[in-house]
Amino acid sequence: MIRSARVDDLPVLGDIERAAGAAFRDLGMAAVADADPLSMGELTRFQADGRAWVVADEADLPVAYLLVEVVDGNGHVEQVSVHPDHARQGLGRTLLDAADRWALRRGLSALTLTTYADVPWNAPYYARLGFGIVADVDLSEGLCRIREREEASGLAAWPRVVMRRPVGGPGS
Repeated sequence: MIRSARVDDLPVLGDIERAAGAAFRDLGMAAVADADPLSMGELTRFQADGRAWVVADEADLPVAYLLVEVVDGNGHVEQVSVHPDHARQGLGRTLLDAADRWALRRGLSALTLTTYADVPWNAPYYARLGFGIVADVDLSEGLCRIREREEASGLAAWPRVVMRRPVGGPGS
């Protein structure tokens, strides 16, 4: 079941992000696998603003989550993580479709995200869901700032891309 994240869900989200990130170690991306998840303060901001969703299991415990913000008039997916025990069940797609509906209700024109170009469950996955790569020359100011932050944090040690899909995309 997908629902808005509650305050009591927030401590579990870091655990989900760590578990999902562990798969990067197998690709030689230990720095990504070992990166700290978002802080409780950051998570609280998303949750309090109604920009955080979880997929909960039968015990109503989160097993996947998504955070979104508005960047230059588009919904921007800040984070989407699915616990590996619940991978390959369409949970990421379900969360992205919820973000799409959220963006549509707010009159936003697209969803954007940044991701690794060559990681199978990153850019190739998002391409299957209707996202296309945005050329660097076409990046908005806000997306350029996000890319700069990623570079400063070391995330750009591996090729990254910005992707976009119009709202009202697959499954919305």
